[in-house]
Amino acid sequence: MSTSDRNTLPTAFWLGVDKLGVSRSQLVRMAGLPLSIGHTQSKVSTAQFFALWSALERLKSVDVGIELMTMLDRSVLPPSFLVAYHARTFRDALQRVVRFKSLCAPEELKLETDEPYIKVITHWIFAGDPPPSLTDATFSSIVALGRHGTETPLKNIKLELRRDKSEAVMAYFQCPIKWNAEQDALYLHTRELDLPFIKFNEELTSMLDNALNEQLNQHQVNSSYTEKVRWLLRKTLTAGRPELKAIARELAISERSLQRQLNNEGGSFQAILSDTRHELALDYLRNASYELSEIAYMLGYEDQASFFRAFQNWQHISPAKWRDAVLKPG
Repeated sequence: MSTSDRNTLPTAFWLGVDKLGVSRSQLVRMAGLPLSIGHTQSKVSTAQFFALWSALERLKSVDVGIELMTMLDRSVLPPSFLVAYHARTFRDALQRVVRFKSLCAPEELKLETDEPYIKVITHWIFAGDPPPSLTDATFSSIVALGRHGTETPLKNIKLELRRDKSEAVMAYFQCPIKWNAEQDALYLHTRELDLPFIKFNEELTSMLDNALNEQLNQHQVNSSYTEKVRWLLRKTLTAGRPELKAIARELAISERSLQRQLNNEGGSFQAILSDTRHELALDYLRNASYELSEIAYMLGYEDQASFFRAFQNWQHISPAKWRDAVLKPG
């Protein structure tokens, strides 16, 4: 599982930027980030990654996600996609992408059954809604995977997008699209998900799977318990007030052992819970579409008053006043 919000920028992103004719230094400066991020293999937070995509939209257009994915060479895609291109079926390929994203990246792809479709939703663990160009790039990469693997046009799909209408998006997906929707969602027909991949290679897939699993195991070994607890808290806060018992169960460790591990790393469960809520509260408040009552719920508080008291302790100001100060023009 991805436990940290420090992640390596995909090589494919920078190669795509280069192909677009965009100067890396200009992009980084417009995003308000250190110039060192413009080097391959730089590590960035989710917020910084979003800032790069938003700057790319300003330099090119909001349709840049489609443009970038259309010109990208498949050989430079992340390992999870390379494995998927040799899967048995489109469904198998999609499940591989979902699994490795959840383990390796701060992005999750959630699959929900909505007969006769499978609904694909993106969820960024450490941030709110991504820039529309990034969502376009994610969904187009999935559709490109299916189209290439099955060698069919995949006409039985549909989209819901939070963004405004776009001719480029319509031309790429060639499917019904609901614009200015409440969420971003890609619907894949179950019949097409069961189509076989023409270039299925069991031996190669097995070899790539083993290599990726080895990387994942090493990543998990190197992750601290503090990082693991923080990651799980971010995923489960909306289910209500999280308990040490539930987190320990998820980590397959006793409560006492987990407390001891956290103490050895210089922290405690309550301190990590408070810090995680604090970080998320600031992220959510920057999104003007969230009501304060919604934020209290998403942070796992039983009532709005409890959230207000906690925020006052963190920032010495009310959530509403903090939001006004941050979001006011100028």
